[in-house]
Amino acid sequence: MDMKRDYYEDVKLFSSGVTLFWFVALIIFLLLYPFLFENYYVYVANYIAINIIVVVGLNLLVGYTGQISLGHAGFFAIGAYGTIVLMTLASFPFLLALICAGLIAAGFGFLLGLPALRLEGPYLAIATLGFGLTLTTVIGRIEMLGGRQGLHAPDLVIMGHHLTTDRQFYYLAMIITVLLVIIARNITKTKVGRAFVAIRDAHIAAETMGVNLVLYKTLAFALSAFYAGVAGGLFAFVLRFIEPELFGFFLSIFFLTMAVAGGLGTVMGPIAGAILLSFLDLELRNILNIPYIGEWLRQLSTSHFSLTGVSNIQFIVFGTILILIMLFEPLGLYGLWIRMKKYWKTWPF
Repeated sequence: MDMKRDYYEDVKLFSSGVTLFWFVALIIFLLLYPFLFENYYVYVANYIAINIIVVVGLNLLVGYTGQISLGHAGFFAIGAYGTIVLMTLASFPFLLALICAGLIAAGFGFLLGLPALRLEGPYLAIATLGFGLTLTTVIGRIEMLGGRQGLHAPDLVIMGHHLTTDRQFYYLAMIITVLLVIIARNITKTKVGRAFVAIRDAHIAAETMGVNLVLYKTLAFALSAFYAGVAGGLFAFVLRFIEPELFGFFLSIFFLTMAVAGGLGTVMGPIAGAILLSFLDLELRNILNIPYIGEWLRQLSTSHFSLTGVSNIQFIVFGTILILIMLFEPLGLYGLWIRMKKYWKTWPF
């Protein structure tokens, strides 16, 4: 029997040779990815990496601490605008600006976490929703932030190298994503992660056992906001242009959908959810160009709906995925993976 004798065994990155093998295989695949696929799919990989960062951070808050948030688009916007403003007005190098913007988002997350000490469930959801909606409105009225016209991202220079293409940006995004995922995974295995889970399962019992609710609830919001802020800073340089309308209410719903669809309370689940729904989001935007299906939808729209409704078909798909997951597999894609693994281990019995 493989017994653990020390908490530090939980933090070990490679618990077995199998884990080490697949991690090395993943790193090799990520290194070769830009040479195996065309430029569009490199852009898709950058987009997915950014969403993975956000959703992994959101999972620390929702999946492990049990605190709902519908305002993560606001933290995402803070990271995007903060990174550009620090680079253009304060002449910060990119990496320093990215970290500082993430810390600014974490500060806002800490402040937003204070109401979480008294609010739960739908009340907390409404409070975070109000934060996200208010922030985008305020940003649109500040001239220093470009107002409604938005901001253009400056040139991206890392250690003297100009990153001007998606392929050049890809390696930077992947390094940051892998590091943040590993950090999040280790956080869940430490005293902090165990405190998060205790609060999620029974906050009164956790407080009785000595867990500081004020500290850990606000810390969960701050950590989650930091991840969203870093992802927002990267997002600004993927698009090269940002405006307040990019950070609307649906973006927060989109982030939460990815976390739920992947499987809350796990590390790999949100990653799987981010990969699947990010890819669907980009592909469904051009659904009318798909042979046969696109023409059928166009005719259906002309006779019963509007073309605008068809162009937003991804909303319907995302909603359908959530409903099906809640009905048949509450653990999301991670739950499906567990079922498949158990099936093959016990096959043919």
